[in-house]
Amino acid sequence: MITTTNIRKLNDRILASKCETVKIGADVHARDIVASLQLDGALPERPLKFSVGQLVDLVAGLVKAGRTVHVCQEAGPCGYVLHRRLLAVGALSLVVVPTALADGRQQKTDGLDSAALGDKLDRYLRGNTKAFTVVTVPTPEAEQARGLVRLREQLKHDRHAWEARGRSLLLTQGRHVTGHWWRASNWAALSADLPAWLVERLEVMRKILLELDAQERAVHTELEAAAPAQLPKAVGALTWVMLAREICDWARFKNRRQVTSYTGLCPGVHQSGTTQRDGHINRHGNPNVRHLLIELVWRLVRWQPDYPPVRKLVEGAVKGAARRKLAVAAARRLAVDLWRLATKQTTPEQLHLNVPTP
Repeated sequence: MITTTNIRKLNDRILASKCETVKIGADVHARDIVASLQLDGALPERPLKFSVGQLVDLVAGLVKAGRTVHVCQEAGPCGYVLHRRLLAVGALSLVVVPTALADGRQQKTDGLDSAALGDKLDRYLRGNTKAFTVVTVPTPEAEQARGLVRLREQLKHDRHAWEARGRSLLLTQGRHVTGHWWRASNWAALSADLPAWLVERLEVMRKILLELDAQERAVHTELEAAAPAQLPKAVGALTWVMLAREICDWARFKNRRQVTSYTGLCPGVHQSGTTQRDGHINRHGNPNVRHLLIELVWRLVRWQPDYPPVRKLVEGAVKGAARRKLAVAAARRLAVDLWRLATKQTTPEQLHLNVPTP
């Protein structure tokens, strides 16, 4: 970790160089940040290790001295705290999609990663907007709202895991059960002829399951209450709110290509010379949005058969893998239609979606 004295010397040296722009590629970790600095168009400097506070103080000092500071970091488990602190002191911060930063040498270090980020930042600022993909950073309020959606999914996942543990324990004792064995209506009949030691262990699991179920139901109710009063049939209140909060802001998209790209439902392509092969979907973007859209398509097949993207699925002429591909294509079009609907570019009637009367 760089010392306070060395930070002061670094700051003085940068100011003495009379550079106008400082570009920083930051490889962010929980305990420290490895940063590679580049002054104007000079060669990048040797990467240095900072704490979050040290890097923010260095950037703040440079900005105060009239320098333009650009910082680039990858999106990751550390969230957007550093990004927001850098913006607060006047830096121009970018959060980008993580990519493999290897340069062909079969080596990977924090220093190499920070230098690669700095190099991409330099190319981006010179006009190569495809040097990396910039992440849209949500506001703190939008991030908190999205966190509630993900909390519900985590609670549901944990409940399913504990359900499975209970079924596994019962199976070791020759009892094959399915469904919600822990609910009061099922537990009374099940526990009547079980050994006392097994009941005791399952009761421990039931307490956890009941608490998880109560918490998940409470969050579920809170999310549904935030939905609009009227929605197209089959587009449930929970699904609408989850999609809206995962996306954070429908207005962030400028065209339909951006919408479909974010869903990760675009087909992959392998093309070389005269040979071209379409592959599976690229799965880029937000997986939660992708799963919600696929689930919603199958509900529309049942409840909105006149919706154009699902008509071939309603007819049922295609089976197997081809049918699943049609569902993916329908989900891709559905994402665009929901974007248009949320941004008031169209109406449910124009999309041939029925809205129940209140």
